[in-house]
Amino acid sequence: MSERGRELREFLKSRRDAVRPSQVGLPNYPGRRVPGLRREEVAQLAGVSADYYTRLEQGRLTSASEGVIVSIAEALRLTDPETAYLRNLLRRPDERDHRAGSVAAASPVHHVRPGILRLMDTFSDQAAFVLGRRSEILASNHVLDALLTPFNSKPPSERNLLRWLLTDPAARTLYLDWAKVTSEVVGVLRAEAARHPRDPILAAYIAELSAISSEFRSWWAEHTVVERTSGTKRFAHPVVGEVTIDYDALTMPEDPELVLFVYTGSTDRDRDSLRILASWKRTTTSAG
Repeated sequence: MSERGRELREFLKSRRDAVRPSQVGLPNYPGRRVPGLRREEVAQLAGVSADYYTRLEQGRLTSASEGVIVSIAEALRLTDPETAYLRNLLRRPDERDHRAGSVAAASPVHHVRPGILRLMDTFSDQAAFVLGRRSEILASNHVLDALLTPFNSKPPSERNLLRWLLTDPAARTLYLDWAKVTSEVVGVLRAEAARHPRDPILAAYIAELSAISSEFRSWWAEHTVVERTSGTKRFAHPVVGEVTIDYDALTMPEDPELVLFVYTGSTDRDRDSLRILASWKRTTTSAG
């Protein structure tokens, strides 16, 4: 079985196990031997044959029509990001070749436009950074460096958000909801892996994180898929205390694989804290 077939099998099984019969109008009679739905129940809800769905979940079929994908997504109550993930897993071979291109094209070198860099530098109370498909921080401003860690002073190979979250003890104390935040970044990476199945650098990166972090292995096995949009994060910063930010994720029009994150304080106090951090960072950098 191919790697894509195994991924499809594990994803569909994990989503099937997560749906309770009562959620889709089926009786939850005593003695059921599976925690969620049976394969034939998913097939019935999706309007496909039990044999077809079984072959699909077993990874013996690795492509499907858009109608079938939508029907299975509705039967399994998939979220929009999970449906997009399933669609990527079930792209036809010719579509995968067209979209992925050559191996070299699957691992492009990204550059952040100078205008975006100048824009981020003008922020006095907003942390900002640009993230690539492999969680690499391609650019960050001084407020972000003061809030999280000085990414700008690290070698390029160490400017990686997920690796930092998993390996730096300071990250675990900085984020009040460290496990939630980190597991969501893992979910984002899973979506990227399905979009770019022929990226050897991405595959090596996932293997590296699997080798160094048992928590990453556990979250990766859950097959949770997350898309970056907006939300809130809470910090316990050693300089300014607790800070709550609202974030927005903005896709770069000229390169949709790059995402600009902007962190804004949720309240006046939080925005003041970010301004204090920005001033503190500039002062310590000048003194150094």
